[in-house]
Amino acid sequence: MRILVINTDYPAFLKQHYGANPALETSSFSSQMAARNASFFGVFDAYSKGFEDNGHEAWEVHANNGLLQRQYMIEQGRHPPVVPKERRQGPIEWRVRRVLRRIFIRKLDPLRSPFEISPWVLADMLQSQVEDYRPDVILNHAVSEVGSKLLLRMKPHTKLIVGQIASPRPKNETYEAYDLMISSLPNFVEYYRKLGIPAQLSRLGFDQRVLAAVGTRTRDVDVSFVGSLSPAHPKRARLIEWLAGKTRLDVWGNGINQFPTNSPINRHYHGEVWGIDMFAALARSKITINNHIGIAENYANNMRLYEATGMGCLMLTDRKSNITDMFEPGREIVCYDSPEECLELIRYYLDNETERARIAAAGQQRTLREHSYTRRTAELLDLFQFHLSKQAASKDAA
Repeated sequence: MRILVINTDYPAFLKQHYGANPALETSSFSSQMAARNASFFGVFDAYSKGFEDNGHEAWEVHANNGLLQRQYMIEQGRHPPVVPKERRQGPIEWRVRRVLRRIFIRKLDPLRSPFEISPWVLADMLQSQVEDYRPDVILNHAVSEVGSKLLLRMKPHTKLIVGQIASPRPKNETYEAYDLMISSLPNFVEYYRKLGIPAQLSRLGFDQRVLAAVGTRTRDVDVSFVGSLSPAHPKRARLIEWLAGKTRLDVWGNGINQFPTNSPINRHYHGEVWGIDMFAALARSKITINNHIGIAENYANNMRLYEATGMGCLMLTDRKSNITDMFEPGREIVCYDSPEECLELIRYYLDNETERARIAAAGQQRTLREHSYTRRTAELLDLFQFHLSKQAASKDAA
């Protein structure tokens, strides 16, 4: 089976990634891809590596990385596509803004311009990659960015299109291109089934290669929060700010601009971290705080559950109805029901080092044993094969 995995990257990560490695901008496609995977940002190449470990062929593309995608087209002997004239026509205000960007933004921020490739051009590049690779399965991790309109163009070049989503659902998406939706959130699975789309639960995981890449770190951070504090996470933001006023809490992440300068969250704020730097922050932490986004409702699902336990720190997370499907509270992780209980548990486990270390070690063992991407992709392969077989049977019957 051949699987093509479509990803997109945060613009802030791309800016940091290429800014730290200026030579990458003109490097080969394979060199840029290797550097992207070595960053360990997001799910890096965990899925494609997992599929390969299970005996199948897989390839990843990063649909909004203009530098990477442009280099692919060049190496394939094609000129990167240009925006057709009819698509370039627009209101005069848009054209004025485009000229101003060319004059001013490139001077002020020269790194930004390479990523400002038209979405139509990026779509055509992605279409070319699908036509070249002709996968049996397209696994789209970028449901909000790569929509059905584009995916329908890919239908003749693949057999099965699968979407994976556990983030806010995109507006104005018909999902008509999808043969299957998967999600780590049970409520999302139910939502898509009600729409008449086949849907299955598929949890996230951890890639053990991260441990070797990060190496051994001294656990010199008592309590951390590593993640997003954007306006999309209001409950989380309130919790972290409240805890920061009650105990020393080292914070890494985005969204800090929404807090006033005198907020206690600024006392020990260390900036944004991506990929391997994020894992290193977890490796330094004795305890880390987790809190789910509102769309998760009463379900535990996020990547931090596996990233934190995989790195061997004590995971202190909000209690959800399905948490026991993944970990055993009190033995492998610790759960809280309120900010006050969270603070009480922080103080307790900082004072009880042996118990804290025992739970953290048990959580890490559970993650490495049951929540690896090799295991997750094996489950997905069974699911893909089932749906491909159904398709074949339907064609035979017709």
